[in-house]
Amino acid sequence: MRQKNSSRILIYSHDTFGLGHLRRCRAIAHHLVEQHKHLTVLILSGSPIIGSFDFRTRVDFVRVPGVIKLRNGEYTSLSLHMDIEDTLMLRSSIIKHTASIFDPDVFIVDKEPIGLRGEVKETLEMLKERGTRLILGLRDVMDEPSLLAAEWRTKNVRPVLEELYDEIWVYGLPQICNPLENMGLSERTQRKTVYTGYLPRQVGAATVMPDMNIVKRPYLLATTGGGGDGEELVDWVLSAYETDPLLPYPVLLVLGPFMQPEARLRFAKRASKLDRVETITFDPHLESLMTHAAGVVAMGGYNTFCEILSFDKRALIIPREQPRLEQRIRALKAQELGLANVLLDDGIRDPAKMAAALRAMPKQNLPSEVVVPGLLEGLYNVNRRMGPWLHRAGEAGANNRTVHKLVDEA
Repeated sequence: MRQKNSSRILIYSHDTFGLGHLRRCRAIAHHLVEQHKHLTVLILSGSPIIGSFDFRTRVDFVRVPGVIKLRNGEYTSLSLHMDIEDTLMLRSSIIKHTASIFDPDVFIVDKEPIGLRGEVKETLEMLKERGTRLILGLRDVMDEPSLLAAEWRTKNVRPVLEELYDEIWVYGLPQICNPLENMGLSERTQRKTVYTGYLPRQVGAATVMPDMNIVKRPYLLATTGGGGDGEELVDWVLSAYETDPLLPYPVLLVLGPFMQPEARLRFAKRASKLDRVETITFDPHLESLMTHAAGVVAMGGYNTFCEILSFDKRALIIPREQPRLEQRIRALKAQELGLANVLLDDGIRDPAKMAAALRAMPKQNLPSEVVVPGLLEGLYNVNRRMGPWLHRAGEAGANNRTVHKLVDEA
């Protein structure tokens, strides 16, 4: 039975390559429980390192069996010796059963409208019948529009957007990037779409800096996110320091927990020969490292971009271009607006070219010197949209209802 005036949000985090989806969902969950004292949030994720993160009171997670996306775009089971189809059936069953028991007032699905290979569709249909509010959350850039349109046609996504979802939240601004542009979506679907602004980040009060000499002076933070596709960036940065030992700042390389162990060892060995380079594999409090850094070198995924803006850091972005163009599109737009500098990987990765870009960083403008109205109002607007629904859900919960029927007053 529900506690009086309580409300619940279930979040599906699509995590198969890196940490981005989980970190975005966690930021939303933490902000909402901070704003609503009777709210409980449960996150569904397949991330193998979700337990390494801190979660606030009234935020918890259910870990489904992990899958990983290969560079060719195919998926495979992360740990289980099971066929991918069987793994997905198991995940789908856990997701649906969890949703049935947890009985959320709002269900937020991150990025994939029907989940990985459709694993969330049955849950969406079940919760729709119960009156649960269904939200699709999208990052600012998904992929090159023609590729995304073809993908959604193959997955038959449009009927789901029209018939199941109540709203579509884009965690960005249309004047920077519009992920649904030229997608041929119906007017009904377009009316459901809300641009929230980017999701700001903050440093937790209890975070501790690592006991390393490099962080006791101005330094650059080079991060690959999860690291599964970050070897080229690390190699290029290392080669610059090997070639030019007098670069303006020392650098801390965060290799990422999903980087191949052999690559991590190889990079750590190279870094050990350099006085001004240190490496770590992973730090769950990356925000703290970024706050204290003089600048950031990164691939420019959504979360890193939000952190660069939130902590007002000069940044050099080296975007990934496979299997999606998402990072390249975002990076070039950021450079156009003056929010960051971009260095495209030409496959040659000349150390002198990287060194020149690193030398130019102290002269870059800070992101705060560029005025973009509503840029970092994402969490504020998420809460603004969510507040009335949670209030009605709490009132309904006081009547000990079993199936939630929220009246749409939006």
